[in-house]
Amino acid sequence: MRLTPSNLLRHELIGLRLNVEESSNSTVRGLHGTVIDETRNLLIIENERSTEKRVPKAGNQFIFELDDGKLVRVKGDRLISRPEDRIKKA
Repeated sequence: MRLTPSNLLRHELIGLRLNVEESSNSTVRGLHGTVIDETRNLLIIENERSTEKRVPKAGNQFIFELDDGKLVRVKGDRLISRPEDRIKKA
């Protein structure tokens, strides 16, 4: 299945570029990089300096960049769950 804005929640997020658009934590707001791993509650992002950052899904809003350049805004609360379970829920 091709990755589109409407089915992003049902896909693997690892490998996608993202930007943390909104966060109550000012240290992660504006962070951008590539998703290198995902847990139930966290996205692990590698930035251009090859530094890993752990960003909670809850309370944050992300903008994902798809392969075709489209930008998709997603509230992190909608991503909370293990990746394999999220695919079943969406």
